[in-house]
Amino acid sequence: MFVKVTSSGSRRYLQLVEAYRDEHGKPKQRTVATLGRLDQLDGQLDQVIAGLARATGKPVTVNAPPAIVFESARAFGDVWALTELWHELGFDQLQRVFRRTRHEIDVEALLRIMVFNRLCDPESNWACCAGWKR
Repeated sequence: MFVKVTSSGSRRYLQLVEAYRDEHGKPKQRTVATLGRLDQLDGQLDQVIAGLARATGKPVTVNAPPAIVFESARAFGDVWALTELWHELGFDQLQRVFRRTRHEIDVEALLRIMVFNRLCDPESNWACCAGWKR
């Protein structure tokens, strides 16, 4: 079974439809139930979904809309663009070079942070020391 939206003139209806094959093996569909006009099913559809979930023994979950967080496009966009450019130019391969040295810190990440800091804010010499790292 599946849900199907049908139109009749300017109105749209929500139907519960069953797919089956007739005696000759030809695929067909039959309407099991018409749930109503789409423009009039405000909260009623949520009740039907909750009732079906309870009948099948599945937990009823209410899908709350995700919280929207706005971030500055400039603050995110420049770092994203530089990261893509860093990978495109192959500078991320420096990690393999520094892995063979005696250093135990991620030298490539530190270089990337310092370069990005200088490109994003050329006037600031000490910004990466003051918590710019992300």
